[in-house]
This record gives sequence, structure tokens and C-alpha cells, in this order.
Amino acid sequence: MCWGCPGEPGRERTNLTPMSDIGGDGSVVPPVLALERVHASYGQFQALFGLSIEVPPGGALAIVGHNGMGKTTVARVASGLLVPTAGRVIIDGQDFTGRPAQDYVRAGVAHAPEGRSVFATLTVEENLTLAFRKKFGRRGVATALGRVYQLFPRLGDRQSQLAGSLSGGEQRMLTLARVLVLEPRVLIADELSLGLAPIITDEVYEVLMQIKESGTSLVVIEQHIRHALDVADRVIVLDRGEVAYEGPSDDADALMDAFRIADVSNPIS
Repeated sequence: MCWGCPGEPGRERTNLTPMSDIGGDGSVVPPVLALERVHASYGQFQALFGLSIEVPPGGALAIVGHNGMGKTTVARVASGLLVPTAGRVIIDGQDFTGRPAQDYVRAGVAHAPEGRSVFATLTVEENLTLAFRKKFGRRGVATALGRVYQLFPRLGDRQSQLAGSLSGGEQRMLTLARVLVLEPRVLIADELSLGLAPIITDEVYEVLMQIKESGTSLVVIEQHIRHALDVADRVIVLDRGEVAYEGPSDDADALMDAFRIADVSNPIS
């Protein structure tokens, strides 16, 4: 049974609400990021089926669902790492479909992928310096490092330590720090809390809230529903590559219970 598919019993797909903002002069402000009727595949395996999402300027969207429902595929398509087989990726009103991932980065789309993407044999500070020197030049590195150590005091305490010897949570902080200081227009955070201790997860989400308050838009793909809903304005529930529910985050608990997507007392991915 395909819940939400035409003619199938069970769950009814919720109507999607456009999330474009209205500017002060009455003009429509386009979403900073949008996927329009996107299909995506890995070889013969189709992962997304006509998916549409919008992220408004300064907004935060949470994407939740069981493992294998297409969440990470959304992140890869939205950051240019996977070209959709159909549909479009729109950034600030411009069609980026099929363009290389570095064009997405230049447009202000940053992707913090799941896992621990660090240079294990370099120190914390060397990892950060590599990321910052090209963006800010030699003279700007010190300022960028100072901002990281302010956001993540734990990394400041370990700046001379080899990245490979950090705990899993500290490595995730380092991965996140390298993209946050570049001040992206939109941050795609894929399973940031995966495998982390609760206290580290809390620290990471405190930083995400600060980043959101500074004006960066967020796409939060998470296994911990409560954390995702705390930071997000809206939530999408994915079911087998399709949008099963989309709406305000404060309505998500009842919808997920009704659709039997998850027991909100337990994390899902």
C-alpha cells in the first residue's frame, strides 16, 4: 500500500501551503530554496517521487521520517550533490538544476552531511584554517577562528588536538563549525545528532538556534523529533519518497500519531 498515492486507502496527503514571504513593499519574496516536483534515483532505485518543498528566507524546515524514506536524498539534491531525474532545484528564484555543487556553495547553500567529515591527522585549528583561508584570506582566518571558538567553546579547548582523536560529538561540532562561519544563506543539516550524547546534541541545537536567529535559513533532517520541532517553523514527514504531511511544526505531533509515522516518545530517522 502506498499511503498518500491516488486511489489508495489510509492517509490523505495534506495540501502544501506556499511559503513565499511578502516583502515590505507588497512584493512576493521567493523562497531561498525550493524543490519543485523532484524525482531522484540511484541507478534503478527511485528514492523521491515528485517532491516539492520550499524554505523561506530566515525560515527553518524540519524533514522527518523512518530510515530509507528519502531524507538524505533530499539533502543531496538540495545541495547539488545529486542531480534529479525530473523536476527543478530553485535558489533565490534561479534554476540551479544540473549545475555543479560548487555553484550551490557560491549561492550560499551549505551542507553539513551525516557522519564525521574531518581530516583526522590535522588538528582542530588546522581543519578550520583550511576551510576559512580560501573564503576570508589569511588576514580573515583569526577572526573566523574566534567566532568558532565563541560558538563552540569545546572546540576552543581542543584547538591543538588531532581531529581524529576527538569524540564523535566533537567531530560533528567541527564539521558544523566549518560551514557555519562561512555564513550560508541556507544550511542543510543532515542528522547532526546521529550517535551523539544528549548533552552534545543540546549544545549543537543551541548553536542552530543562534544561526537561525542571525537570519540563516535551515533545513533540519533529524532522528530526534523534539529537537527538530523546537528549531523548525514547519515540518515535512516523508513516506517512501513522498510528502505525507506538511504543516506548522506545532501541529506535527498529532499528525504523526494519527498517521502512525512514529511514536513521538522515541526518535525516528
